[in-house]
Order: sequence, then structure tokens, then C-alpha cells
Amino acid sequence: MRQSRALRLLDRLEREPRADRLIGVLREGVRSLPLGRGRDALHGRWLGHPVHPLMVQVPIGSWMSAAVLDLRPGRSREAGLLVGLGLAAAAPAALAGAVDWAELHRQQQRVGLVHALANTAAVGMYAASLACRLKGREAAGRTFGFLGLTAVGLGGALGGHMAYRQASGANHAEEVPHVVTRGWHRVGGVDEFPAGRPVRRSVDDVPVLVVREIGGAVHALAERCSHLAGPLSEGTVADGCVQCPWHGSVFRLADGWNVRGPATAPQPAFDTRIVDGHVEIRLRQQDGEADRRAVGTGAGSARGSTG
Repeated sequence: MRQSRALRLLDRLEREPRADRLIGVLREGVRSLPLGRGRDALHGRWLGHPVHPLMVQVPIGSWMSAAVLDLRPGRSREAGLLVGLGLAAAAPAALAGAVDWAELHRQQQRVGLVHALANTAAVGMYAASLACRLKGREAAGRTFGFLGLTAVGLGGALGGHMAYRQASGANHAEEVPHVVTRGWHRVGGVDEFPAGRPVRRSVDDVPVLVVREIGGAVHALAERCSHLAGPLSEGTVADGCVQCPWHGSVFRLADGWNVRGPATAPQPAFDTRIVDGHVEIRLRQQDGEADRRAVGTGAGSARGSTG
């Protein structure tokens, strides 16, 4: 079967570099916004996944409902109220989307730029629709509304491509518990892990980050960042946390908790122990079991053992 024309156009869009300079300017502009802790809230760290897809349900639902009412005579006033509600809800949804977009790969940002342009066109159409309705030009208001809904549909298709084809917003560490086998896995001698330095190892072909603290405690997390699979072993270790070198997400070494975004999901964590001078790890909380720790290890601490 041949690839559809739509997919060919999208694949070409991902590879098209002509808008990269504009993307760079817009990205830095979004990153420089003084959002403070609100940035993590807009990313959806509190929710456990991006909040933008949730927020867009209000404008899309309002505008879709307005279109249904526009098909029935005598319901223009109610349709106008829904158009206005959608416009009011579009601004915070767009801000959340922009904050996420600024922390994506360039191929994703190229598609995201067109996604944003389509949605901006939709907002313009609906603003014109509302203005016409307020002036009593009901036919023009309905026409602009249907044009806006068409633009929203195009923007939604592009957003779906970003989410499901390009995996923007997905948890890139989700597969770890399904791949790593049960039990303890030896990852190297203690002297192979310099204190305070991140080291990359592999268990069942899954990259693992191992960090030995100066006090002797050993921590292990999935090495690929849950945000966009950045290499945590190339990141910075400080204050009991590791920072992803790609987009700055910060994870607590003790349990993998994402203390700062843009990552919205924590890193899978491993229990650790030292047996005959070698570091061994096992995936924590397999199959919903209680948080298991090696006897005497505490939260990732090291100990001597013979087996």
C-alpha cells in the first residue's frame, strides 16, 4: 500500500528547515516569559501528563456545539455565547501549548508551528464570527464560525500527529517496567562508579543511570528522560538530583520523582545493593508491589553482602 498524501506532506513538513530561524526566535521568547512556578503548572507536572490537551477541550467543545446550534433556526444567540466562551478559553490553552512546544525537538516544533498557525486562524475566524453576530449579521457570523471549525479540525489533526506520530508529550520511560526482568542485576564494581558522577549502564538493553554519592549511597534510575528520552548520564548531579542536559528536567535520585519540568512523569527507579564489591540493582515496585528495598540498604544506600 502506498503512503497517503497527507502523511507525505507531514513527513516533508518535519524535514523542512526554512522556518527554523523563526522557530528559534519564538522558542526563546516563550522560554523568557516570567512564568515562575506557573511554567511547571502549564506543563502539567501536577497532573502527570501535559495539561494542554485537556484545556483545548473547552474551546473545541464550545465551537463544535455552536456549529450544531447554527444548523438550527433561532439559536444564534446561544451559539454566539458558545463562540465567546471558546474564545475566552483559547488563550490559556494556547499558552500551555506554547510552553510545551518550546521544549520539543526541532522536527516536532516545525509541525507545532503550523498547528499553532491553524489554531490562530481559527481564533481569528471565531472573533470575526462573534463580531458579526453582535452586529446582527447572523449569516456572516455562521459562515465565519464554520470556517473557524474547519481550521480547528486542521489544527487538531496536526496536534494528533505530534502526539501520536512524533510522541511529543508522551512518557518516554513508560516501557521500562515492561522490559526489565525481575530480580537483581549486576551492573559493575563499586570502583567503576566515581562518587558524584553519573554513569550509564544497561540492564536487559535498557539504559540505566547509576550514581554513587560521596557518603556511599548508590542510586539507579532509568537513564532516558521521560520527557523526550534525553541522556541523563550526560546531565548534572547536584543536591541529590540529576538534571537532564536537553531540556532541564530535574529528577530526584532517591526515587526518580520529577521535581521540575518540563517532564511530567517520574523516572522508573531501582533498588540497589552491594554484593562482594559489585553494585546490583532491581526495578522498584514491580506489578504494583509495595516499595521494596534491600535489607539494610535504606533509600539506595550501599552495603556489603555475600549474596
